Amino acid sequence: MSAQCHDADGGGGGVDVTTPRIALAGSPNAGKTSVFNALTGLRAKTGNYPGVTVSRFIGTSRIAGDDYLIEDLPGTYSLEPISPDEQIMVDVLDGRIDGERRPDAVLAVVDATTLRRSLRFVAQVLGRGLPTAVVVTFTDELTARQGSLDVEAFEEALGVPVIRVVGNRGQGIDRLREVIIGWRSWSAPVLAPPADRAELDAWVTSVLAFAGYRSPGRHTVTQRVDAVLLHPVAGTIVFIAVMVLFFQTVFTLAAPLQGYVETFFGWLSGLVSTHVANPWLAGLLGDAIIGGVGSVVVFVPQIMLLFLLIAFLEGVGYMSRAAFLMDRVMARAGLEGRAFVSLLSSFACAIPGIMATRSLPSAKDRLATMMAAPLITCSARLPVYVLMIGLLVDPSAHVGPLGLQGLIMFGMYLLGAVSAMLAAWAFKKIGGRRGTTMPFYMEMPPYRLPTLRSVLIAMWESARTFVRKCSTIIAATTVALWLLLNLPLHGDADLRAHGVDPANDTAVSAYVADHSYAAGLGRLVSPVFDPLGFDWRINIGVLSAQSARETFVATLGQVAAAEDPEHPAQALRAMTHPDGPRAGQPVFTAPTIAALLVYFAFALQCMATVGILRRETGGWKWPLVAFTYLTTLAWLMAFLARTVTALVTGSG
Repeated sequence: MSAQCHDADGGGGGVDVTTPRIALAGSPNAGKTSVFNALTGLRAKTGNYPGVTVSRFIGTSRIAGDDYLIEDLPGTYSLEPISPDEQIMVDVLDGRIDGERRPDAVLAVVDATTLRRSLRFVAQVLGRGLPTAVVVTFTDELTARQGSLDVEAFEEALGVPVIRVVGNRGQGIDRLREVIIGWRSWSAPVLAPPADRAELDAWVTSVLAFAGYRSPGRHTVTQRVDAVLLHPVAGTIVFIAVMVLFFQTVFTLAAPLQGYVETFFGWLSGLVSTHVANPWLAGLLGDAIIGGVGSVVVFVPQIMLLFLLIAFLEGVGYMSRAAFLMDRVMARAGLEGRAFVSLLSSFACAIPGIMATRSLPSAKDRLATMMAAPLITCSARLPVYVLMIGLLVDPSAHVGPLGLQGLIMFGMYLLGAVSAMLAAWAFKKIGGRRGTTMPFYMEMPPYRLPTLRSVLIAMWESARTFVRKCSTIIAATTVALWLLLNLPLHGDADLRAHGVDPANDTAVSAYVADHSYAAGLGRLVSPVFDPLGFDWRINIGVLSAQSARETFVATLGQVAAAEDPEHPAQALRAMTHPDGPRAGQPVFTAPTIAALLVYFAFALQCMATVGILRRETGGWKWPLVAFTYLTTLAWLMAFLARTVTALVTGSG
């Protein structure tokens, strides 16, 4: 079994029309993804449906020598769509996706602990007339909570194959594969389930009675814990405490690992210096590629730990409780609970957050959420925050038992979340009053301890995206920047004429950087950033961050290495303004660092996000609005942060 890559543009041309296509359909939290992962080997390619940007997941399962395409459809409780992603699911089952045929068969995944509700969904799937089998999950939990289900009788009542599966443990997967092989000969009900609501309710009751179904008892642990976590006051306090501990952990546990990564890249750079004689080639390899990319990769421990904790909280079931608490906050911003799910996705990256707005029925809500999503603190900001906070605060600084660095990081994430709420509220006001509010369902699954494997896979898939960006966009940007920092060339005579000893490598590096094309470009935009306390080196970093925020860290790493190749970290801390009214003063003062942190909190610096905004809104109007308002807001708030910090600290 293996995962098969699906073309990134989301078209259907890469799918072999002769390969059986099996669709996985079910509600959120029914265990559909666990079944999908078990069938496809835990890996799959994500893409989009043709013409839209609703995510799709397709994997290939090889069974008895034959390939089967397994498609994990968006989760929904009903085939009566009220949002674009639910509409896509219906269109897939009805064969209305351009250039693609209907699935050959459907696996309807249902949760045994909520079987009465799930049967209504199964009835709608059976009404499509496709070969259908039912996969029953969480039967182990049903039994543990004194519930019961006779699977054989359930199969007889439905008239279609029924397979009992515990996806996260792999139980029943072999039997499921055997059933998939015979999809052409699956039995079908003699009569389709009724469509009338009253008749459907009677059908559901009769099926459950025939199957000897007994609903599970209350999950006592979940009930007791939710009494605290869902309480308006106690739940909010716990939520804040969890977030504070979250960032304390990111800083505390990742620091030693970060040191190992720094040592490794320092060792690689040393090898280049020792064995590569050509100074230009040594600079390209040691400073641009190893130094530039390494200065970003060094933050991989923080990134992986961040996603590890997020995956654990999601797996346990806490995130749905956090969404419930935040629903009240979203309501104050004029949005519904679905918007929180979109914004929550933006903590990894704004792009999936913007794409997730497809679950919102209201076009006004979708637009307001898209305009707010870039303000949520994404993983690309984390390296910048860690670097700047490290320059601002000593690691030993504490407020009581809590590290000050972690508290500032929590404050930055809180700033992003509050700003996103305010931006959404403003755009809802601009867009006018919304229409009828559609019902919002968010299931509160019982607390479950996720498997270590599932948590590690979720962490790795997210971290891999960050590492891939380092090897592509960031690598290309750092090489271009290295050239800008080292051109034009300066001969020995030119160096001596300006009082620089050609034999002094540190002095030569500093002179070349200060008179490079990069320095000229940084000084060109100085009138814009001077009020924020930025010098030309920071300006270059801010400009390079337009391709990807992480390149700001790589840029400063290269600039520091150019000025002092032996001790770049010390060079960064010791940087002073080379000219102007602040000549000789430190660059990274508390007011300047505060301005940088706030600027990055608000600025829209990811061109991929701009591109996805254009695709989602159907034109350039709203992406330009987003870029303009966020860039302006970033400058104004950074200036305010610098002014306030200067007044508090008495420094400039």
